[in-house]
Amino acid sequence: MIHLNSVTFSYGATGEAVTDVSLNVPKGRFLGLVGANGSGKSTLLSLMAGLYSPTGGSLSVADRKSPGMEKSIRSVCRMVMQDADLQILGGTVEEDLLMGRKRSEATVAEARRMAERFDLLEAWERPVQSLSWGMKRKVCLAAALLDKPSVLLLDEPFSGLDYPGIREMRAIMAENRQRGLTQVASSHDLESFIDLVDELAIMDKGALVLSGPPEKVLDRVLEHGVRPPCSWSADRAIAAWEEEGA
Repeated sequence: MIHLNSVTFSYGATGEAVTDVSLNVPKGRFLGLVGANGSGKSTLLSLMAGLYSPTGGSLSVADRKSPGMEKSIRSVCRMVMQDADLQILGGTVEEDLLMGRKRSEATVAEARRMAERFDLLEAWERPVQSLSWGMKRKVCLAAALLDKPSVLLLDEPFSGLDYPGIREMRAIMAENRQRGLTQVASSHDLESFIDLVDELAIMDKGALVLSGPPEKVLDRVLEHGVRPPCSWSADRAIAAWEEEGA
């Protein structure tokens, strides 16, 4: 579904934000894109979304290639940014979910069903500025999924969420995975979604330094500024203690 071949991207004089990244995400898989702040995660997501063109190498999303087919990539990808206020354009939940769509009974009904799925129906006519951070994030997700994308890209989806919000986000991710949607979520913290992802890709200073199933790479993430999940660390500590006791 997503194929990156030696992808490099530079913001001009500031230097390379992404360097020589090669990566594959099969259809229906969930990739966790992880790294410390400034490691290139958001830039890489923007490249996958067709918002930027590689300055070196190439990529394809659903057989649409970049450089050259960014507009076509944008037709099958939806990216939900970290800051919901930058993405919500409508004055109310209703306006935002119906923006850019031909208003008809069918489209309104579909948007209302999506709002209901995200527990937003009671806020249908509320001004977006009155919504909580978590509700705004759900409006962005609902709008993205209304477009029926082949690929959903989530930039720091747990940022600013409280525990109930994190649980809701996890449930949304799990449901998307069950439906066979290809997902890539970036995060600097593994704790909230490590059990949901199929593979991890660890970024460090713009480079892809580790990739593979979580159990294959978690022992090495700490050296790249990423904290392993507490459960993984605890399991390793117990195993070491048992080995010493033997």
